Amino acid sequence: MRPETRQRVLDAVEALDFRPNPQAQSLHTGRSWTVGLMTTDGIGRFSTPVLLGAEDALGAGKISVLLCDTRGDAIREQHHLSNLMDRRVDGIIVTGRRTDPRPPLKGVEPIPTVYALSPSTDPDDISVVSDDRSGAQLAIEHLLAAGRTQIAHITGPAHHAAASDRARHTLELLQGSSLELATGRVHFGEWSEAWGRRAADAVLRTAPDTDAFFCGNDQIARGVTDALRERGVSVPADIAVVGYDNWDVMALASRPPLTTIDTDLSEIGRRAALLLLDAIGSKPEPGLHTVPCRLIVREST
Repeated sequence: MRPETRQRVLDAVEALDFRPNPQAQSLHTGRSWTVGLMTTDGIGRFSTPVLLGAEDALGAGKISVLLCDTRGDAIREQHHLSNLMDRRVDGIIVTGRRTDPRPPLKGVEPIPTVYALSPSTDPDDISVVSDDRSGAQLAIEHLLAAGRTQIAHITGPAHHAAASDRARHTLELLQGSSLELATGRVHFGEWSEAWGRRAADAVLRTAPDTDAFFCGNDQIARGVTDALRERGVSVPADIAVVGYDNWDVMALASRPPLTTIDTDLSEIGRRAALLLLDAIGSKPEPGLHTVPCRLIVREST
């Protein structure tokens, strides 16, 4: 249309405070401009950074995110899934609080879906995960560069993928440097400060020459630093401590503040959103996509 006609339309839009009807637009374009984000992480410790990263990427395209908390309940998950399908969402991002692979959603074949942090068991699905091998490598190389050679590894339950994967990578990396764990084994337990304190005492009874602890998460690492302080052991002068996750509540409140591995959860969310947009645009990239970790150096090393 002519410039003056276009300006008259824009003036009328402003005078009437006109807003387009999203439902009408959806009928016209075949898109709802909404994406569902399903999580099993009711606390939000892991899903919130993923959500924020996804929103950053989706917001540029004026796409809204609908958050659904399944609380790990399969029935609740199906209920939320039905609601998302009724709303005709353009796509779904599935996330959780653990890195263990999970079964794919059922009945969503027509809707592009991306799994973030908790990968799908189906290799043909699109999954985005943290690269735990790079995280373990950053931690071990940092400790070795500081001259530490008697390294103990304390982590969570052996049946959790995060614990078993990080432990396996740690063993491989030490063996590659012709070293072994200080106590000769991985100490599996709980994701808690209490376990960190107990395990630190057990390690030092078995291997008193231990000069570093690499912990499976920041809670364990904070427990380790507490136990060392109670023993009068200086951190990091006598023993260095590295955590995992870069959870500010734990890492910064620890005494001393923890050197730790940042899993870059927001980047996982952002990558998942971008892959979802590609899938919505009929350009899916199936398979496992990894996001590298970062080393955050603080006073504990």
